[in-house]
Amino acid sequence: MLDYSEPVAKLIDEFKRLPGIGHKSAQRLAFYILRRPQTEVDNFVEALREVKEKIVFCSVCNNLTDVDPCLYCSNPKRDRSIICLVEEPYNLVAVEKTRSYRGLYHIIHGSLSPIRGIGPDELMIANLLPRLMPENNDGVEVKEIIVATNPTTEGEATANYIARLLKPLGVRVTRIAMGMPVGSDLEYVDEVTMDKALSNRHEI
Repeated sequence: MLDYSEPVAKLIDEFKRLPGIGHKSAQRLAFYILRRPQTEVDNFVEALREVKEKIVFCSVCNNLTDVDPCLYCSNPKRDRSIICLVEEPYNLVAVEKTRSYRGLYHIIHGSLSPIRGIGPDELMIANLLPRLMPENNDGVEVKEIIVATNPTTEGEATANYIARLLKPLGVRVTRIAMGMPVGSDLEYVDEVTMDKALSNRHEI
C-alpha cells in the first residue's frame, strides 16, 4: 500500500471522520484540496473557522443561527400557535420549501435510538415544554404541535414518545401524513409505504 507523507495522511484521516466518507472518498477530497489554489484553500479554512465561531443554537427552537433568537422565532408574522417539530435543521428547510407552513419550529437534533445510546436526555426536547406557556410565547397559546420526524423506526419511536409527553398537557399533537411519493410507481413501493398511503387516504 502506498504510504503518503504525514500531512497528506493526516488530511485523509480527518476527511474520513466525516459522515459517509470512506477511505477512497477521503483520498479524493485530500488530493482535490492539494490541487486547489492557495486562496481557495484559505477561503475554505476561513469558512470552517467562521461557522464554528459564529453559529450557535437558537435559545428558543434550537435552530442553527448566527443571531439569537433565529430569524423564524423573531419573525412577528409567523403563527405562534403552531410548532412544527423536526429532527435536524435541514428538515426545517424542507418544510419551508413548501411555502405553505407559517408557524414556528422546534429542532430536537436527532431521534431516539437505544442501539446508538440516544435517549430522551440526548435530544433537545426539554426546552419545548416551556414554549407551550403563553407567557413564554409572546402571550400566544400553542394549539398544535406537528411532529415531522422522519418515517423511520427511530423517527416513529420519537414521534410516539413526544405524543405521550405532550398529550397530557392538553395540546393537540399531529403527525405528518406519509405514503406514496408523487411521481412514483405502485410496482416499486414497499409494503410499509403502501400501508401508510392506505391509512392516510382522503376523499376526492
